[in-house]
Amino acid sequence: MDLDGATVLLLLVAGFLAGFVDSIAGGGGLIGIPALLFAGAGPLTALGTNKVQAIFGAAAAARTYVRSGHVKTEAVARLVPISFAAAGVGALLATRMPTQFLERAIPVALIAIALFFALAPNVDDLTRSPRLSPRLMTVTAVPILGFYDGAFGPGTGSFLMISFVALAGLGVLAATAHTKILNLASNVGAFCVFAATGAIEWRVGIMMGFAQLCGAGLGARMAVANGARLIRPLLVLTCVGMAVRLLAF
Repeated sequence: MDLDGATVLLLLVAGFLAGFVDSIAGGGGLIGIPALLFAGAGPLTALGTNKVQAIFGAAAAARTYVRSGHVKTEAVARLVPISFAAAGVGALLATRMPTQFLERAIPVALIAIALFFALAPNVDDLTRSPRLSPRLMTVTAVPILGFYDGAFGPGTGSFLMISFVALAGLGVLAATAHTKILNLASNVGAFCVFAATGAIEWRVGIMMGFAQLCGAGLGARMAVANGARLIRPLLVLTCVGMAVRLLAF
C-alpha cells in the first residue's frame, strides 16, 4: 500500500470514527474496511488489517466498561474462550463460505434490530429476567456470533447487544459493556488466523489501531455517562446505516 499524506489522514480519521461508533453501537468494520479498500488493500488484507485495529478499539472500550463496573467479570469470563475459538473457526472458513445468502440476509436483520430498539418499550438500562439461561446463551448466541464475526463480520456488535438485551435480560448499557468483551475475544481469534496466513498490513493496522484506541476510549466514556439515552438512538442509526451500506454495495 502506498501511504501518502492524504491516505494516512483518511486512515487515521476512519480508525478514530470506527472506534468511536463501534464502542457504543457496533459497526466499526463498515468504516474501517472500506477505508482500507480505498487505500489500496486487497479484500483479504483489508479484513485481516481491520482486525488489528479492531483489537485496539475493543480493548480500550472493554477496559473502560470494566473499570466503570458494568461488566460481570465472572459470568463473561467463561464466554471469552468460546467467542475466541468460534471466531477462529469462522476466519478459517471465510474464504470458502458462500457469502451471497449472508449478504442478503444481514441487512434485513440489521433493520429488524433498528426497529426493535426504536419501537420496543422498556429498552433501557434496567436489568430484567432473562429469557435464556446462561448455559443456553453459552452454547447458542455466543458461538454463533463469534463464528459470524470471524467469517463475515458486519453488525456483530449489534447482534450481540440485542442478544444480551432480549435474551439475557441485561439493560442497554450492561449489554454494550459485555458485547465489547466478547468482541475483543472474537477479534483476537480471527486475528490469529489472519496473521498466520500473512493477510495483514502491519504498519497500517497499528497506525489505525492507535486512532481507534482514541475513538473507542471517548465513545465508551460517553456511553457510560449517558447510558441508553446515547446508545439506543446511535444503535438505531448505525444499524440502518449498515443495512443501507450493505444493500447499496
